[in-house]
Amino acid sequence: MALNEDRFTAEWLTDGPIAPPWRASDFETDPEWDWHSAADDFLEELYALWRGAVERLDGALAAMLADGGVDQPTKFTISTGESPNLRGMLVDLHDEYARHVGHADLFRESVDGLVGEDPPQP
Repeated sequence: MALNEDRFTAEWLTDGPIAPPWRASDFETDPEWDWHSAADDFLEELYALWRGAVERLDGALAAMLADGGVDQPTKFTISTGESPNLRGMLVDLHDEYARHVGHADLFRESVDGLVGEDPPQP
C-alpha cells in the first residue's frame, strides 16, 4: 500500500517522480516484485514506509483541495487525453485498500478459522 500511495501521489497529484525508495524499474520489470520485495524487512520499517507515503499523499491532497474541490482534474492523463477528477482517484485508492484489507482477512482466517463477523472465541 505504501507503493500505491506514492504512485497515486506522483502520477495523479504532483506529476512528479515517485518518492524514494521506489524505483520504477523494480516493480515494473519484475512481475514477482510484490511477493519478495519486503521479505527481509522488519515490520517497523514497513509501517514507517507506509506512514511516510500516507503523509506525502495527504500533503498533496491538501494542496490540491486548497485550489478546488474533488471534481477538479488530476494530473494523470488516460489514453484519450482526458484527466480523471480527484473524486475518481480517491475512489480508486479506496478500492486498493479494500482489496488489501480483504487479503489480510483471508490470512487471519487461515490462522484461526474465524470469519469477519464471528465473535471472539474463548
